[in-house]
Amino acid sequence: MDRIDFGRRVAYWRGRRGLTQQQFALLMGRSPRWVEELEGGRRQADPKLSVITEIAACLRVTVDRLLYDPVVLCPTQGEIDAVRAALQRHDVITGHIDDSSAEPVSVAALRRFLVYARTGFQAGHFARLGTQIPRLLVDATRATRRCRGKERQEAFRLLSLSLELTEAAAIKWGDTKLAVVAGHRAVAAAECSEDPVIMASAARHLADAMTNDGQAAAAVEFATAAAERLRSDLLQRGAPGLSVLGMLYLKAALAQAAAVEADDHNPNAAARVVPDFLDEADEYANRLGGDGNELWTSFGPTNCGLYRVAAHVQLAAGDDAVAAAAGIPEAALNNLPRERRAHLLTDRALGETLAGRYGKAVDTLLEAEALAPEEVRCRPRTQRLIEDLQLLGVGSAEGRLRSLAERCGLPR
Repeated sequence: MDRIDFGRRVAYWRGRRGLTQQQFALLMGRSPRWVEELEGGRRQADPKLSVITEIAACLRVTVDRLLYDPVVLCPTQGEIDAVRAALQRHDVITGHIDDSSAEPVSVAALRRFLVYARTGFQAGHFARLGTQIPRLLVDATRATRRCRGKERQEAFRLLSLSLELTEAAAIKWGDTKLAVVAGHRAVAAAECSEDPVIMASAARHLADAMTNDGQAAAAVEFATAAAERLRSDLLQRGAPGLSVLGMLYLKAALAQAAAVEADDHNPNAAARVVPDFLDEADEYANRLGGDGNELWTSFGPTNCGLYRVAAHVQLAAGDDAVAAAAGIPEAALNNLPRERRAHLLTDRALGETLAGRYGKAVDTLLEAEALAPEEVRCRPRTQRLIEDLQLLGVGSAEGRLRSLAERCGLPR
């Protein structure tokens, strides 16, 4: 059993019962520290059945529901607030830490932890990041303060990448304000790293956050300015440089597509710019020569195809989105991380809905759920789609949609 998932489940049901950690500790006959470590995934890596049974009885829930209820996959508001609190800490904002003589976490250990968290994200596990990110941000900030020379630059790289992960998780959680804050911090840390690849990577994340926060036109300007500024350096950095440069244009394409809706003067002209950005990204994907995953970009021809689908959805071109999704080779798609594949399926379901294929959209969402449950059950944008389909009516798929809505914790 995954100790982090188990801890999340305990925290979820404790919250449902209106208990504080201290109250739960009293009922369990344990210390508040025991509860804190249990819920944070730092104890009971393989909890005994007797402990699980005791917890379930205390929380007035069956053992099966404590262990397997699907709604508990989603992050709690408390966990999201903990990430926000970490970003608001004085030491994390300023980089100034206490005068303790304790050694910071090593750069090598930080890198391993970041890789673990990022790998989990690409596997579609977003909720557990709520407990991982605060530690990453504090430890990486301490490392930037205490390391020297090349190690300090590496610490800034890891801090920027940790802030990028914060931005990406916040987007999944639907908290765009939190994403923008993290994105800005990532760009600042990247500049301190003096690494153009990290600078470009941070820029593409900030552009994504700005787009999701309703600042699409500014996101286009930011992404394209970063690409122009860093292009010559990135072209000399091989696969990592090509990957982040291409991603900047993919983010610019989605931002431009989002900006079309706000253009009251000449939306058609604005829409015609979107393919130009996508074509620019395709050029770098072709130079790369295939699909890769440098800096967790999943960049390559296949991911460019996924962004074309997303752009069509953003432009409300449902039939075009469905056609573009059908044109992506299945073998290439299956080589992408689960998060990317499930994201495509939810985009395709949006396209099918726009095209009036409501029953098909339900089946596509079920396919996405089987691949990466959190992408469907926990993301606000997917939940909104499910609610829309309930209103629109899905014919013979009604029963399947009702069951899906229940698993998402949505009202019938």
